[in-house]
Amino acid sequence: MPAIAQHPFRLATLLVVLGLCGLVSPPPAEAAYGRINLTVNGVKRTATLVEFERLKKRKRPVIFVLRSAGGGSGAALRARRSLGLDAFARETGAIVVYPDALGGGWGRATAGQPAPDDAAFVRALANRLVQQGIASRRRLYIAGLSSGGLLAMKIACENSDLFAGAGAFNAALPVEAATTCAPAQPVSFMLINGTADKILPYQGGVANLPGGSREVMSSEATVGLFAKAAQCTGKTVRPLRDRDTKDGSKIVVERWSGCKAPVSLVRVEGGGHTVPGRRTAVARGDQTGAQNNDTDGARMMWDFLLRLSP
Repeated sequence: MPAIAQHPFRLATLLVVLGLCGLVSPPPAEAAYGRINLTVNGVKRTATLVEFERLKKRKRPVIFVLRSAGGGSGAALRARRSLGLDAFARETGAIVVYPDALGGGWGRATAGQPAPDDAAFVRALANRLVQQGIASRRRLYIAGLSSGGLLAMKIACENSDLFAGAGAFNAALPVEAATTCAPAQPVSFMLINGTADKILPYQGGVANLPGGSREVMSSEATVGLFAKAAQCTGKTVRPLRDRDTKDGSKIVVERWSGCKAPVSLVRVEGGGHTVPGRRTAVARGDQTGAQNNDTDGARMMWDFLLRLSP
């Protein structure tokens, strides 16, 4: 079983019980959070779990969030705070799990060791939470930012029997995925990308991501693969209200129709390598680009995924 270390949370000291015995429960108004430790393919891995309800109360939806690679030791915490997903979890009773990348990057070899199997690590986390009666197998979702988004999409492509929905910010599938991304069953999917992203080109090309460059597909082609798997037959296009006329960007939502699973592309026209409404850790200096303030992209993604829960 994974070993879990206890940590303080703001002013209160809270005990974490991760599906082992349920003897201690956190106060309803506070969060229990802790470190999950497990070994996958001989490699020790860790993750942070955040929840706001009694662990034995019911099986809840779980969203796995893969942060952008790089950014130093504090990047994971900064991403958590900037996205604000913990607050959304408080409102809904869902669980958020933040898997940790090794060496600051996904799929990155360290100390002469081969690159870790990050997809196997995330699968192991998901299966463990299901086995412990904490998570509902029908309500597992995955989302990622930047390079974390690439990994989230890869996992969704290969594990449609495990994850019911997926989402990504500032990401696109690598070109080799054009033939390898073939979900065995429909996967609900949302992609939020800026058309003026200098790090990950909206129309496809070389993406200068932390850990190395990757040639990626266009945003439309990326979403098209999930739309094909969901057997979509049409598409509607709806612009959002331009609430901030000075931010240099606008949002258009493309929603596929006739699908066996919801599929959407949120096109941030003029937007950069950012999440609408959020100052996130995916930004990199003068390459960041325009920050859209018309809506909360993190909330959009959260609501999209949670609506899938029965």
